[in-house]
Amino acid sequence: MPRAKTSRAARPKAETTVLHMPEKGNGRNGHAPEELESEIRLRAYELYLQRGSNSGSEKDDWLSAEREVLARHSNQTHTA
Repeated sequence: MPRAKTSRAARPKAETTVLHMPEKGNGRNGHAPEELESEIRLRAYELYLQRGSNSGSEKDDWLSAEREVLARHSNQTHTA
């Protein structure tokens, strides 16, 4: 005798947060947002490689890279 189909509870979708760079022309400390984003992207990739190329911490890599790059640019403007 075939089994009756039972409804399955829908799984809640994982919540994702998307980080946005500032609009063009709003560069921090005279740096274009595109330049900062490129530096952050490269640093985040370096952090990913340092972790052994294991997925799952992309957001942490991005946030760490963002802090490092923005701090470096902030220090350059204060010393100039």
